[in-house]
Amino acid sequence: MTHSVADIAAAIGAEFVGDGAFQVRGAAEPQAAGPQDLALAVNPKYADGLSQGQARVAMLWPGADWQALGLTAAIFAPRGRLAMAGLTRLLDAGPVIAPGIHPLSVVDPSAQIGEGAAIGPFVTIGPGVTLGANARIASHVSIAEGASLGEDALILQGARIGARVKIGARVIVQPGAVIGADGFSFVTPEKSGVEEIRETLGQRDAIRAQSWTRIHSLGAVSIGDDVEIGANACIDRGTIRDTTIGSGTKLDNLVHIGHNVQVGQDCLLCGQVGVAGSARIGNRVVLAGQCGVNDNIFVGDDVICGGATKVFTNAPAGRVLLGYPAVKMETHVEMQKALRRLPRMATKVAAMEKVIQKS
Repeated sequence: MTHSVADIAAAIGAEFVGDGAFQVRGAAEPQAAGPQDLALAVNPKYADGLSQGQARVAMLWPGADWQALGLTAAIFAPRGRLAMAGLTRLLDAGPVIAPGIHPLSVVDPSAQIGEGAAIGPFVTIGPGVTLGANARIASHVSIAEGASLGEDALILQGARIGARVKIGARVIVQPGAVIGADGFSFVTPEKSGVEEIRETLGQRDAIRAQSWTRIHSLGAVSIGDDVEIGANACIDRGTIRDTTIGSGTKLDNLVHIGHNVQVGQDCLLCGQVGVAGSARIGNRVVLAGQCGVNDNIFVGDDVICGGATKVFTNAPAGRVLLGYPAVKMETHVEMQKALRRLPRMATKVAAMEKVIQKS
């Protein structure tokens, strides 16, 4: 499938110059672009790559001299990455899943399948499941009893949707994700060593044998609209109430959301983030890769945590955090500067001690 330069510009809300009827087959980096590719050179630093490739049309930064670059047409993108979002949406054909139910899938008779839904091979859909209109289910997906998926949901290969899970409209679940596994919740008949340490912050009266008793998960998972769940991410069901993910939130690969967690709207949780049970995450929170959030705490709206930050206490709204344990980013930077000075300070102190001992 090809698209004209004029159509691409209209689809992403940008302006074009030159031959608007020129047909584009795909997108490429400038140095690798072929004659029918749209070269992505949204920053002047990519201009040299155009001469190395064969592109006749490019997406350029505002004010670029497109004719001097030898182009037939150009699209100007004031905000390059935003234009990239629209362009990739236009060019992405998505997975090929034939409409209807593949003969190698098993769908319980009580399931309600919406109009236009597409179900690939080796899919298992349990009793009482509801699929919205135009939902697409790729191969080897299992959807357990009572689950519901909204319209235009896309569940990709090998994902597992647990019992009574509710998924909103236009949700994308990447391969291997597990939504609705049991929460990791156990208790000991007597006060455990963990409980004791929580109270004393390190002091233990005695070390004694203990065994763990399972607390079953009676809740499920509720996910809003326009949410994306990354590959091999895991969202545990709640103990009594549902674990919740707000509309517009995006979870990267290998993110783990514990039982009873509440994640707000339009959050961004990057790879290997872990949120412990019963934590509450506000709206528009960004947790960079490998961040960890302690159980039973609250992270306020618009908090941003840098990579590998560990949040052990409540975080006020709007705070920018970094480090282990989390502190204000500017404080963490000063702490690291001081840490780097420690060897020199130790040398100076040792020299001063020698002088003092001789005096």
